[in-house]
Amino acid sequence: MKTYIKFLSKIFLNSFFNIFLITFCLIFILNLLTELDFFKDISVSTYFPIYLSLLNTPSLIFEMFPFIFLISTQLFFHELIKNNQINTLKYSGLKNSKILAIINSLTFFLGIVIITFFYNFSSNLKNFYLELKSSYTTDDKYLAVITNNGLWIKDVIDDKILMINASKIEKNFIVDVYLSEFDSNFKIIRNIKSKKIDVKNKNWLIYDAEIFKQNYKVEEKLIKLETNFDYEIIQNLFSNLSSLSLVELIEMRDNYLKLNYSVTDLNLHLLNLFLYPVYLVLMTLVSSVIMLNSKNITNRYLKIIFGLLVSVSIYYIYNYFYVLGVTEKINTIISITLPLIILLIINTYFLRNINAK
Repeated sequence: MKTYIKFLSKIFLNSFFNIFLITFCLIFILNLLTELDFFKDISVSTYFPIYLSLLNTPSLIFEMFPFIFLISTQLFFHELIKNNQINTLKYSGLKNSKILAIINSLTFFLGIVIITFFYNFSSNLKNFYLELKSSYTTDDKYLAVITNNGLWIKDVIDDKILMINASKIEKNFIVDVYLSEFDSNFKIIRNIKSKKIDVKNKNWLIYDAEIFKQNYKVEEKLIKLETNFDYEIIQNLFSNLSSLSLVELIEMRDNYLKLNYSVTDLNLHLLNLFLYPVYLVLMTLVSSVIMLNSKNITNRYLKIIFGLLVSVSIYYIYNYFYVLGVTEKINTIISITLPLIILLIINTYFLRNINAK
């Protein structure tokens, strides 16, 4: 490896890890304050909120990586400009475009590492965090999962426990349902079999029910069942995708398709992850453009503030298109790729004469 590549890589990586550590500490402190507020009326160990904060911080850090790369790039160029090293490199025949190629290659490599290792690591911690914290929430007695065998729901209402399995979801109906009702001691009260149940609201309508009770079978055209679930709640049960690894996300997508469950959120999340390194590279380019076009501005804090304002604007535009994709106002692929294409066009425009800067 050439000496100048090692030199530039070292400065960029130092900037990145410094910003990463600062961001980690800030997010940890803010998250800790949130946990302390949550547990203020709950008796737990002194160290438990700290432990939960440590578990949750990596998943929050993942959302902050575009900002981390933007500020890291700003510090990288500030270091080169401050010591006049950028002019020294230029006089040595190293163009600005070559510097950008080096740091963007590093960014892309780090992006792949982040998706492959950091994301899976943070999702496992997030899952563990949710499991620990759920035992202190009011809805810990309710459970819903999607497996190869369909949708499974556990519900507790009026001292009765309901175990429900459905093979599919069609509009506001769950299809091919087998429901078991137990008392608080898990003694079976009755089993109900139905081709379809209307779950539009929490008072379910069970059509053509076959009721099995004490070895007797009774058929009812329509019965009502009070639950804690409705169609909207069921649709939003699995929205915390950050607690699932890449493999788990792909497996869940397959299970969703078998269940006829909407995969829009999953498709968006997976596409966003696969294109994440590209997003990070474009954010690095944005920061580079800002720094190289403002070399004569000596106040580095002014540059950083301007960079943050630009990155926040990009973040909201990116999320705006993401929401359009989630609500199916625009195509899933377009909702993720269009902001990246816009960023690419803007960067290309400002990079035209970058070697003259």
